[in-house]
Amino acid sequence: MPQSQRQHDAVDRITSQWRDVRPDLDHSPVEVIGRVSRLSRLVDRRLGQNFARFGLQDWMYDVLATLRRSGEPYALTAGDLVRQTMVTTGAVTHRIDRLEERGLVERTQTGDDRRKVLVRLTTEGFDLVEAVVEAHLATEREILTGLGVRRQQELAGTLRDLLLGMGD
Repeated sequence: MPQSQRQHDAVDRITSQWRDVRPDLDHSPVEVIGRVSRLSRLVDRRLGQNFARFGLQDWMYDVLATLRRSGEPYALTAGDLVRQTMVTTGAVTHRIDRLEERGLVERTQTGDDRRKVLVRLTTEGFDLVEAVVEAHLATEREILTGLGVRRQQELAGTLRDLLLGMGD
């Protein structure tokens, strides 16, 4: 579709304003970074609405899903959770406390080493994450309906390259 016939988004308006007041600068990075940033906020809001239907916040789902996808016995150490969820040790401890209060996870000691504690999904936590993951993936699929399968695959590859280029 020719550029003149394309719909304009908020980033188009922003870059147009910058071109008007600072035509000497290359504003092309805003075309990508601005859209990724706006898209992140919109996606987070949409996913958050879905999680709220289940009485969860995004960070709760993150911990529960990490435990679920680890496979049986659906348990990890706090250190494993830190590495797999990319948050600080203090944040993970707080999250585990909150999920434990709700009966979604439990702490258990392993073997002879009383210092090593596993965080395990309870039956209630397992059942909840099983229900949420289906709705979550449906919401993500719905978000991507504007792109065909091929464009989704291309975008996924492009975003992977960008993440790897930033050291992820």
